[in-house]
Amino acid sequence: MSEVYLAIPGAPDKLLGHVDHTGKVYRSQVGPDNEIGHVNLETGRIYEQRFGPDKRVGRVDLGSGKVYTTRLGPDDYVGQVGADGKMHRAQTLAADDYVGKIDPFLSYPHAAGGLLLLVLPALQPAEAPQDAETP
Repeated sequence: MSEVYLAIPGAPDKLLGHVDHTGKVYRSQVGPDNEIGHVNLETGRIYEQRFGPDKRVGRVDLGSGKVYTTRLGPDDYVGQVGADGKMHRAQTLAADDYVGKIDPFLSYPHAAGGLLLLVLPALQPAEAPQDAETP
């Protein structure tokens, strides 16, 4: 089982969850961990678990570790995982940004599942609640 961490500058990394040897991705929480998706280790396709059929959300290039989100049209490059377990988020017109790690590194699909299902959602800003009194 590989643990997935979010990099926090100037502080200890935050444990977000883990990926087991079969490719299932779990979010850490109080009590039993919650399964949120899985990775097909042979094809590199990443799925988000939901009621009904699982939703395909991305894929990883098995040779390079580049991670893409699935959408209508060409897939969108969102980052890369390295053989050292480090995860990087794509930046426009800049070098990719270090955002987390997986320890121990088992394979590109394991690391990509952690990046796409745990680390990148943790980096998204929370939705600001709409105030009903504002015009």
